[in-house]
Amino acid sequence: MQLNWLPLREDWDAQLRAAKILPPTDQAARLGELAGSRMEFSQVVRLDRTVQRLLACSDGELPGFERVRLAILGSATTAQLVPGIRVAGLRRRLNIEIYETPYGMYPQELVDTASGLHQFRPEVVLFAFDARHLAGLQCARTALETMQCCWRQAKENFACQVLQQTAMPVFPNLMGNNEERLPHSPAAILSCINESLRPAAAEAGVELLALDRLVASDGLAAWYDPGMWHHSKQEVHPTAAEMYGEQVARLVAAARGRSAKCLVLDLDNTLWGGVIGDDGLNGIVLGQGSGQGEAFVEFQQYAKGLSLRGVILAVCSKNDHANAVEPFESHPEMVLRSQDVVCFMANWEDKATNLRSIAKQLNIGLDALVFVDDNPVERGFVRRELPMVAVPELPEDPAGYAAALAAAGYFEGLRTTDEDRARCKLYQANVEREQLRETVTDINSYLESLNMTLTAKPFDGMGVARVTQLINKTNQFNLMTQRLTEVEVAARMNDPHYVTLQVRLTDRFGDNGIIAVLMARLCPSGEAMIETWLMSCRVLGRKVEEACLNVLAETCAAHGMKRLVGGYRPTDKNSMVRELYGSLGFKQVETDEAGVAHWLLSLEGFQPKSVPIQVEWLQETLV
Repeated sequence: MQLNWLPLREDWDAQLRAAKILPPTDQAARLGELAGSRMEFSQVVRLDRTVQRLLACSDGELPGFERVRLAILGSATTAQLVPGIRVAGLRRRLNIEIYETPYGMYPQELVDTASGLHQFRPEVVLFAFDARHLAGLQCARTALETMQCCWRQAKENFACQVLQQTAMPVFPNLMGNNEERLPHSPAAILSCINESLRPAAAEAGVELLALDRLVASDGLAAWYDPGMWHHSKQEVHPTAAEMYGEQVARLVAAARGRSAKCLVLDLDNTLWGGVIGDDGLNGIVLGQGSGQGEAFVEFQQYAKGLSLRGVILAVCSKNDHANAVEPFESHPEMVLRSQDVVCFMANWEDKATNLRSIAKQLNIGLDALVFVDDNPVERGFVRRELPMVAVPELPEDPAGYAAALAAAGYFEGLRTTDEDRARCKLYQANVEREQLRETVTDINSYLESLNMTLTAKPFDGMGVARVTQLINKTNQFNLMTQRLTEVEVAARMNDPHYVTLQVRLTDRFGDNGIIAVLMARLCPSGEAMIETWLMSCRVLGRKVEEACLNVLAETCAAHGMKRLVGGYRPTDKNSMVRELYGSLGFKQVETDEAGVAHWLLSLEGFQPKSVPIQVEWLQETLV
């Protein structure tokens, strides 16, 4: 089972051999590139072995990759899954370190504080229970209660992200099409477990690894071999291990803000058949009356669905702009309209240049882009010029475009919020703000003209999901890049020794949503330690940083604090805030052994910064 959206690399074996003699940083980067290629199972294993040798020489660190500790708690053999998980992590710049509990020992390891699991201190726990183990618990209710108990123990012990594998439907039916009418059959029990598992996991904040859906799509034989089970208790077949690892890595990456944010679409032969500049509005193939035309409509519907759940849509096309826009405005069969596209780049520049412009205009990283183009030459060019941009392979038949993009999983999500669903409008409003900025020469008058209002309040039950999402997905304006689970965020929300602030910004163009999160720990020494300060890049350059400092400083002073202490931990993405504290009047006091720069600001006599923003916050923010 191969990941067909990944490109083939003809010189893969030679590149792996060449990578082994490179310096560690270059070697890590090259191995990450190779992980983004289509591979055979043997190549996955070889790549993983090479990475493990490099890690052994570098104290477990992989330059340029975020280290994540993942524990697999299974009831069957899981060793065959490990290389696929680690290699899939490499595709997302993750160095996934894995701990496997001894065979069948997951209950003991969970409760024994001296166990290897507790010593490992996982940040992610994957419960991989095989179908026979779950069916052996006699009924769906008992199986679900067992899993819920495991979830609670994992969250309480490790405050970690929890992943739960759904039951793989391995049992033959005893009744056939109406198997559920024999509720105590193994197949019916598994079906009931999966049915009840989904709402229970959503309520508990547990992410599902939906093996049952993958099996329904690929066929049981692609995932499971009864001979392998009886011989070595491997429920997931080794040839499916790479796909299994891909699914795990997507969930881990999504929790860390590493899912893509923007779908960039080519036009001719991607959103419609034909060339709009040559064939004209009436000549392109789109809509009813043609199988190919209906396929393009279906792909547009899929893109529209992504937009409605929060993915930004952009266009990148070699075309005359007026011709390119015409179908969006006038073709009756178009699903996507101009208002659905946040950034429209149709010109005769090369596509790599235009993709850079799109990322700059949206103020997001190039690694947040997914570029879809029917032309293999254009795909190859973008991969070469911009290797950080995801470029999936597409089938020749447009009927397969939507399925190929969905299978690639670039936009893996864990949950949606109101801000996600309004993201298109948020970014469109930001484009309008930038257009207004270009018409004025005085930045202060521009900021005044925005009529901004900043509203701050403590974390609350309604906002905790969005706050957690921002903590785990914000990379650029993030001083400490400290990732927290929803459980940990809720604990700080209820801790009187913490000041917590969720900040919303509105202006004349609309509501920007929650754009900043701040947390400070109140110490008996009179110091407020800023553990989290992050902001959306959409609001940079509007004096929001100063306004947030004003609120935080006044709130901490009201709690009797004498000083604010902030830290900056450098990552490969947050260099933009390296000097933030200094620009706000903090004095650098030290840089510790971990490379964190510490800054101090006295609150005695602190004068609020002058900002062109009306600031409001709830009285309960103050003591």
